[in-house]
Amino acid sequence: MRLGAAGHAPATASTIRKMEPENLLNNETMADPETLKKAFERNRKAVQLRPEMGKSTAVTKVRLRDGTTCEVEHKHWKFKVDIGKAEGGNDAGPGPGILERGALGSCLAIGYSQQAALAGVPIHRIEVEVESDVDARGMLGIDDRPPGFKELRCKVLIESTADENRIREIIERTERHSPVLDDFKRAIPVRRDLIIANPESKEELAL
Repeated sequence: MRLGAAGHAPATASTIRKMEPENLLNNETMADPETLKKAFERNRKAVQLRPEMGKSTAVTKVRLRDGTTCEVEHKHWKFKVDIGKAEGGNDAGPGPGILERGALGSCLAIGYSQQAALAGVPIHRIEVEVESDVDARGMLGIDDRPPGFKELRCKVLIESTADENRIREIIERTERHSPVLDDFKRAIPVRRDLIIANPESKEELAL
């Protein structure tokens, strides 16, 4: 899968491994397909009946500690994000770029699993490897080139006893409806609300 500037279509490099049933017994098992199918169909039916249920706003809070260590909090989850020591950071957690690749890869992997469950296609193993290219001159302000990724590439491995064409249909259907893949492909408006607080005063200036 190749992702470039907003609006560029992706292309997926996929490997589909045919497995015999007896070879599945000694390997890891996937989440219960029936549970995935029922949950997906229940949610889809609810949103079809009441479209407003499908609309929501999510909020994730980030607090900076110790210069570069970020504490990320969302609902009951908390984790740290940081940069490496070579960049002057504390190396207390994965960097933002790692989370970007992880978000894309995990969204696709979960989507493949859901769509396979809906279609009744047996899946034994799914792996997604996400590669990114970057030129640090943009981030370091050396010139005006974009500071973000130049390209993303996804390598998808799926092990299944199903027909290869059915697996490819699942991949294509997943990628048409993947929210994180859409986030990378489509230009999304970004707004900023700024509050400047004086540590010596209780007043906050909202800009």
